[in-house]
Amino acid sequence: MKAELLGWPPDGPKLELDYRRFSYAGKFVMTNTGKAVLREGEEIRAAAAFNEDRTDSTCLWIRYITAHTDYRGEGIGTRLLQFVRERARKRGYERVRIAVNNPFAYEACYRAGFSYTGRETGLAELVLEAPGERSKERYQRGFDAFRGRDASDDERSFLDRKRDADPPTAGE
Repeated sequence: MKAELLGWPPDGPKLELDYRRFSYAGKFVMTNTGKAVLREGEEIRAAAAFNEDRTDSTCLWIRYITAHTDYRGEGIGTRLLQFVRERARKRGYERVRIAVNNPFAYEACYRAGFSYTGRETGLAELVLEAPGERSKERYQRGFDAFRGRDASDDERSFLDRKRDADPPTAGE
């Protein structure tokens, strides 16, 4: 698969993703966000939308990241996060942030080099940042936040497996 940066905000392209195959598909038709994708041939397998923080020009926010339903769990979201993070760094951004609403996305972000900031959005999403503190204590604090919420059986099982685990090395 090939990673590709399609454009920076505010002049990002419009992406029309199949809503049956991609979560948040409707968010990718906005043209005020930058976009990046992972492709296999001409087919998009994952997409990310991002924009500069409104109050901090040194920070880029990844607003949405989605993987095709047939490819979830294969690490392509992590790979795309790493790609966007590296391109942002080369463009001069000091930090890249993302907010997540489930423990699977949280783990994918850690694998991409992000870490929990200890903050949550007004929508109860956990805010992660790269670079950031990657201690075991910080990593587990994020999982503890998810443990205190309603969760699916798959999420509960995952959270149980991650109890007392060390954070993954970026790139794992």
